[in-house]
Amino acid sequence: MSLQRSIELKRRGLMLILSSPSGAGKTTLSRSLLERYRDAAAHESMMLSVSVTTRPARPGEEHGKDYFFIAEAAYQEMVKKNALLEHAQVFEYYYGTPATFVREHIEKGTDVLFDIDWQGTRQLAERARDDLVSIFILPPSMEELERRLRARAQDSDEVVSKRMSKATNEISHWQEYDYVLVNQDLNETLEKIDTILKAERLKRVRQSGLDDFVKDLCER
Repeated sequence: MSLQRSIELKRRGLMLILSSPSGAGKTTLSRSLLERYRDAAAHESMMLSVSVTTRPARPGEEHGKDYFFIAEAAYQEMVKKNALLEHAQVFEYYYGTPATFVREHIEKGTDVLFDIDWQGTRQLAERARDDLVSIFILPPSMEELERRLRARAQDSDEVVSKRMSKATNEISHWQEYDYVLVNQDLNETLEKIDTILKAERLKRVRQSGLDDFVKDLCER
């Protein structure tokens, strides 16, 4: 009786986007997903995208881990050279996703997770659609969304009202995403995201090791 060998095919990583209005759960889901794959094998590895920013580092933040902290002149040079997959100005500072950093990880089979809005998603889709898997997270109701925002006890009534007004505009872009999930139960939604991730990893176009495997298989 022959012993079957374990077969692990090389694969190309993907860019996984989670978007939602504030309070719908994307940040908690992102953290849970990263924790789930924190000690995963190389072919299931995942990391959070690290952006460049022109804002100063806050206490406890590390260059290369939380952000790449750069001068505005260096940032503008990256924009000029098309070196950012997506970029935006938030108040007086600039943020962007470095293309080389993301592509290097994707090439070696690591999935890169993005916690961004519809505008960033649209830019990424224009630059790297084949590597993109986008998921929009909806709240079960607007009443529940407001309850969650108030339950965080982080924002004033005025800020909560602004977030609720912004939520309607953000939700209006749900049709631009590959998948849309209603986050009624956090654990259930996390399992659905994991199911999507596993299926997307198995797509033929991402199984970069298939060519060599099939060639070897047919030559035996």
